[in-house]
Amino acid sequence: MAKIRINMLSQATSVDGQGVGSAYLEMVALVKECDDIFTVATNSKSSKFDIYHMHTVNPSYRMRFNKKHVNVAYVHFIPSTLDGSLKMPKLFFKVFKKYVIKTYRKADEIVVVNPSFIPPLMELGIKRENITYIPNFVDHETFHKISEEERNALRDKYNIPHDKFVVMGCGQVQTRKGVLDYVEVAKRNPDKVFVWAGGFSFGKMTDGYKELKAIMDNPPENVKFIGIIPRTEMNGIFNLCDMLFMPSLSELFPMSILEAVNSQKPVLLRDLKLYEEILFKDKNCYAVGSNVEEFDEQVKKLASDKKYYESYAKGSQVISDFYSKEHVKNIWREYYPRILEKWRDKKKIKPAKE
Repeated sequence: MAKIRINMLSQATSVDGQGVGSAYLEMVALVKECDDIFTVATNSKSSKFDIYHMHTVNPSYRMRFNKKHVNVAYVHFIPSTLDGSLKMPKLFFKVFKKYVIKTYRKADEIVVVNPSFIPPLMELGIKRENITYIPNFVDHETFHKISEEERNALRDKYNIPHDKFVVMGCGQVQTRKGVLDYVEVAKRNPDKVFVWAGGFSFGKMTDGYKELKAIMDNPPENVKFIGIIPRTEMNGIFNLCDMLFMPSLSELFPMSILEAVNSQKPVLLRDLKLYEEILFKDKNCYAVGSNVEEFDEQVKKLASDKKYYESYAKGSQVISDFYSKEHVKNIWREYYPRILEKWRDKKKIKPAKE
């Protein structure tokens, strides 16, 4: 039986500091491991593929959607989630949103990384039977707990005392990520160190750039903006902290959270509905707050109450276990053969020759 040939199309790794890029690299590596049934290429110019899987909405990729193969669009965002991320001229922003919608509609199949995206996509006219939820995953060989000696060495590198309680934030520095609330909470906790890993991935186009740049240039004494960190070093960054605090006002799929929980540290998040299902709010896997006062209260309690701290450290482990590599790999092994069989006769796709 011939292997299913898949062409992965993405420019997600062209901008540093994006969770989408991390997810793309992990996903492609995972599917390539299934080499008994798949042959995988990335950004190939060849037309000899059964499935074109578009990870980013580049016009050049959309133009390659045709009747000769199954066209899959990976949805990491819906138009409404773009608000608060990029600052563009209103007309251009409006045109871009319309382009994104038309691109999703042109695809034969949609893969969402968050189930909360399904209803909005259906409202855009996409059939439910053509939408599949497949979560991202994190390789535990890449993200895992390290020894105390390694942690202390990393703290030395960033001039952080070994005995300080460290609160970490990460992601692109932009209004949507809740950086202003993060800094305000830091001001209320001068006895703790707050470390933010990330920067302006989109430069001056970033929403809130001027205000955020002023804060980064002159932060409170206990706040360290350490810039965009290579993904190969992020496991150490997660481990040098005592907790992760991400007060994002909206999110797409929180890859940084899935990576951070492998260090077995508590996570504090804004009380967003999109987290409830994917991060198991019903199991109390993460601490929540809705404003600066509540975030401040949670940080103080996590730093002072050992039992409270340990309960959320265990919650992080629950999240980590669910997003395992093997579980998600089996989903992809089922998905590609299913959609190819579904569309083969409709589109008269001929089996790829070896």
